[in-house]
Amino acid sequence: MRVLIIGLLEGHATTAAQIALTKGAKVAQSSTIDEALESLRSGKGADIVLIDLSLDIADLVKRLKQERISVPVVACGIAENPKDAGNAIRAGAKEYISMPPDPELIAAVFSAVAKQESSLVHQDPKMFELIKLVDKIAPSEANVLVTGESGTGKEVMASYIHHKSKRSDRPFISLNCAAIPESLLESELFGHEKGAFTGAVARRIGKFEEANGGTLLLDEISEMHPRLQAKLLRAVQERVIDRVGGSTPIKVNIRIIATSNRDLLEAVKNNEFREDLYFRLNVVNIHLPALRDRPLDIIPLSAYFIKKYADLNRLPMRELTKDALKKLTSYNWRGNVRELENTIHRAMLLSQENTIEVEDLFGLPDVVEEESSTQPLVEALLIGRTVSEVEKELIIGTLSHCLGNRTHAANILGISIRTLRNKLREYSDAGINIPSHALKG
Repeated sequence: MRVLIIGLLEGHATTAAQIALTKGAKVAQSSTIDEALESLRSGKGADIVLIDLSLDIADLVKRLKQERISVPVVACGIAENPKDAGNAIRAGAKEYISMPPDPELIAAVFSAVAKQESSLVHQDPKMFELIKLVDKIAPSEANVLVTGESGTGKEVMASYIHHKSKRSDRPFISLNCAAIPESLLESELFGHEKGAFTGAVARRIGKFEEANGGTLLLDEISEMHPRLQAKLLRAVQERVIDRVGGSTPIKVNIRIIATSNRDLLEAVKNNEFREDLYFRLNVVNIHLPALRDRPLDIIPLSAYFIKKYADLNRLPMRELTKDALKKLTSYNWRGNVRELENTIHRAMLLSQENTIEVEDLFGLPDVVEEESSTQPLVEALLIGRTVSEVEKELIIGTLSHCLGNRTHAANILGISIRTLRNKLREYSDAGINIPSHALKG
């Protein structure tokens, strides 16, 4: 993990840096926001930014957004007034850490915000067999295509492959191709020169250069427009890129891991994805089974998430009741591991006891009964209503289930983040109450 510290953190910057280093992080420090932005533009990159509460957090967040630099911001300081921490969050910080820094809290925030988990929690025989294969191919230089339904853990698998590779001490850079507008994706991949287009206020190093020497994860590669696929093919074949607005080819040394929740061969047949690019990326294919097809993973994953969110929210550990365990293992998990994680997170927040009940998980005790018993109720709730009404409630309900996380909600719904963003804007324009944090980005 790469940590960028901006400012003195109320005089505790050195202590925070030492804690981060003991957690295996690489730490850089900038005195000002301008200096930090220059560091990020130059390709040094960061997985998380810690900024002094006394600095202009809103300005940093605004400028990061303007330059399309995606990195979580965490505010740090001595909040003598409780409103200070709230103001930092409203300014765009993802979390607030009080000074002097607490090692356990920093570790929990790093894990939750930067999502650098590279260990695979598993117990099902299907996953043991799959990981045997992954351990064999990870040390190679072969490009890897990781496939599977939304929420199965493709990004975690990619991180695992990188950390098992010979490039593990080099950068692991991720880019979600579905989350960035087509007009901006080329610049995100290859970088741009100052003045290349409106808003290009300075030279910006792209993900290919940022990942030089390490691994580049192209998440949801199937969402990339065919026009850009041709330029990506050259980069994959020749390991040479051109910055937008640049005139000098740049050599890069990277390994590429791509993910997709779609059938790319079907996309090739439909002329939606280039066949030559598909074969360049699919040197090794790792297909992650759905959670419902590896049921023995449900309980250990649940235990893992209980500990994760107990640590993050400073809550006591809780145990799942027998009924809760039964419901967890019998549920269909359309959203796979991501849906399970969101369900456990919410249950940890809702539970007032030392145990997690069925109601804490699903809201109603009978929500996961057999289809035969719930079908009449489902029909009664749907008949007589328009498709748009049902769609609106499904989208807003799923977003609430995911605690406002649009990426998770889009994956569970099976739509792109772009589609979800457009729907939310449409509802907001119509006067429908949408949580403000869900409209950001």
